[in-house]
Amino acid sequence: MHKIVFCFFFFPILLFSQENITYQKPPKEILELADFERAPSVNLNSKKTMILLSYRNTYKALDELNQPEMKLGGLRINPNTNISSTISYINNLKIRNLNSKTEIQVKGLPEIPKISYLNWSPDEKWIAFCHTENFGVSLWILNVENATAKKISKDYLNANLGRPFEWHPSSQYLLICSMNKNRNPLIDGSKSLPDGPIVSSSDGKISQNRTYQDLLKNKTDESNFEQLVTSSIQKITIEGAITPFLPEAMYTGFDYSPDGNYLLVNNIEKPFSYIVPMNRFPSAYNIYDNNAQFVKLIHKNPLLEIIPKGFSATIKGKRAIQWRDDKAATLFFVEALDEGDPAKEAPFRDALYRWEAPFNNEPNLFFKTKWRFSDIQWTNANFAMVIESWYDTRMSTTFKINPDTIQQEGFIFDSRNYQDVYSDPGNFYTVKNEFNKNVAGVVKNKMFLIGDGYTKEGQFPFIDEYDPNLNTKKRIYTFKSKNQKEEIVDFFDVASKRILVRLESKNEYPNYFFKDIKSQAIQAITNFKNPFLKLNNVYKEVIKYNRKDGVELSGTFYLPEGYDRKSKKQKLPLLIWAYPREFKDKNTAGQVTSNPNAFTFPYYGSFVYWVTKGYAILDNASFPILGEGKKEPNDFFIEQLIDNAHAAIQAVNQLGYIDTQKVAIGGHSYGAFMTANLLTHTNLFKCGIARSGAYNRTLTPFGFQSEQRNYWDIPDVYNKMSPFMNANKMKTPLLLTHGEADNNPGTFTLQTERYFQALKGLGAPVRMVILPKESHGYLAKENILHLLWEQDQFLEKYLK
Repeated sequence: MHKIVFCFFFFPILLFSQENITYQKPPKEILELADFERAPSVNLNSKKTMILLSYRNTYKALDELNQPEMKLGGLRINPNTNISSTISYINNLKIRNLNSKTEIQVKGLPEIPKISYLNWSPDEKWIAFCHTENFGVSLWILNVENATAKKISKDYLNANLGRPFEWHPSSQYLLICSMNKNRNPLIDGSKSLPDGPIVSSSDGKISQNRTYQDLLKNKTDESNFEQLVTSSIQKITIEGAITPFLPEAMYTGFDYSPDGNYLLVNNIEKPFSYIVPMNRFPSAYNIYDNNAQFVKLIHKNPLLEIIPKGFSATIKGKRAIQWRDDKAATLFFVEALDEGDPAKEAPFRDALYRWEAPFNNEPNLFFKTKWRFSDIQWTNANFAMVIESWYDTRMSTTFKINPDTIQQEGFIFDSRNYQDVYSDPGNFYTVKNEFNKNVAGVVKNKMFLIGDGYTKEGQFPFIDEYDPNLNTKKRIYTFKSKNQKEEIVDFFDVASKRILVRLESKNEYPNYFFKDIKSQAIQAITNFKNPFLKLNNVYKEVIKYNRKDGVELSGTFYLPEGYDRKSKKQKLPLLIWAYPREFKDKNTAGQVTSNPNAFTFPYYGSFVYWVTKGYAILDNASFPILGEGKKEPNDFFIEQLIDNAHAAIQAVNQLGYIDTQKVAIGGHSYGAFMTANLLTHTNLFKCGIARSGAYNRTLTPFGFQSEQRNYWDIPDVYNKMSPFMNANKMKTPLLLTHGEADNNPGTFTLQTERYFQALKGLGAPVRMVILPKESHGYLAKENILHLLWEQDQFLEKYLK
């Protein structure tokens, strides 16, 4: 007799329980704040005579996210309507003359408005906009004088690449991108059989690209992408008469010269790529005249899969190709002198050129930058302001130059660390020039700089008068109130020194006013009501404290209504919301931009709602990561995170309000990454909430956030910073949330799913919530209210 032996093989089974849960709403205290009506957006014409009020829903409905969608070349497109699937629509328009307090409802709007891409005509008598219908996008114009809108397009427009129209400087007609009438049917890749495998290859050249989302993956994607972005350009009058202009191509942009005689056109060419988005596909820049006759090929970009490493890297060849706003028909462009590689030594990094119509002569070089070109601002005089910057040092220099001469040194107007907000000189006041283009205004030999006014003592916006001939400045206005926050929007009238401002306070909703800077008298323009009256008696202040290395930190601190700040008998649980930021010196790392007089506007991106539930809140807490000199911030990331957290808790504890055994930390995106690391490497927190984060840095091997080095340069840094690699150390309760369709480079939804699996498999108390149809930022009302419910349930269970 043979003995029968039964062998039992036991395999470890990981049980991931899912809850069959429907959408929930947060408790009454939070719901009353979250479910509010959004105030309209304000849009003034340049003369400050008319105001356009545009209305939109506070949130999207989940059904709006549940539309057909194709993800191609970095785009997210609704193939039925041919417009971005992520766009937020305006649902109503009103107009008001600033001499009147009466708001006029715009007549003739679509029955169910889905309005996008509002754009004033150059003469500001019309406003063009798109309306999304069931099967396409139509063009409408609004007559500002009689507040009446009408549809002027017969065929559907192609808005897959953005605003599909451009005003001619005469304001008599527009150019539009019309849908490809010969478009082949789109291919359903899930049902079609491929002709062969997907093959990609490398020729051995170094190509360090970030982890982009929504890339092309196969020939089916290539075909669909080409069909969806192909359009023809047509001319359409304000009466609706249409004539063909340019034949079908993959147009990405077109722009009239200021005099309206030439058109700069940019279009995509083949081959496409599976590793970079469409803005790095081959492209061509061409000039046409106003009769659609070809004039000049300006530049062709090859496929840009290979770009040098670093944030100061750029492409070879012409870039930043654009019209000069101060000339009738002169092109401006930049070209790298170091092949775009910041690692190469070079006395000058970029060359700036001008190229006058009709483009028969060679371009003229007029300036070279020692760092990377950043921006140029044209004026209504014979000079321009050029900005250069260098990422490694965070330095920026602004030069005053004459763009009509040949090479020159330039006068240094300003040079500083661009993260140094205390020394920010402000932005130049702009005017419309003879071509109806916005340029820095020179008024009676004077220019004006409008600044945010951040200082060590607080925020005090200012206006400086600048003499460009003498290169001197004097301050002509400073906001001095300590009970309100002011934003200087613009000058209303330079001669009378009247300005347009937005005023708010902790309990006063932001509204617009005219202000006389001599008498300080104000005149109300809008009167939007405060929808969050329940927060009026909440205590709020900006607290300042120091990290152990002396770096000054800050945060906006809230206490519940009725809390006894004298006796401090009740010790409250504390919620900290933060986002880490990198700096190169202690001075800029410690600067404060929080304003205690800013209106308290609760939203899902902070913990402020929970002040109504008896929590103390430290919102927007400073979490600087510092790397001075040749040191990089991430070399000390974990250590400085911990020091920031220690300092924040200690500062609030010294005020006497909190129970240090009941502190939670939370953040979104890089703030979620911060949260997971703090729960992993400290015992400071009872629990944490991490939303839409990335937790495994080996999945972003060629850099992330402000990190320029790749994984193979610094594997120890990548591994140390990755919560996933240290998941065995994490035993603190954690709520992980993520949008199901995250579109942000690096924060793939897979990051949260794999981190959850690791934590659960290792026995950590963790809950994961994937919000249907959401991308990196959350939009649907159902999802946002459920998120607030999840957070409240989690905090009640683990903290309070």
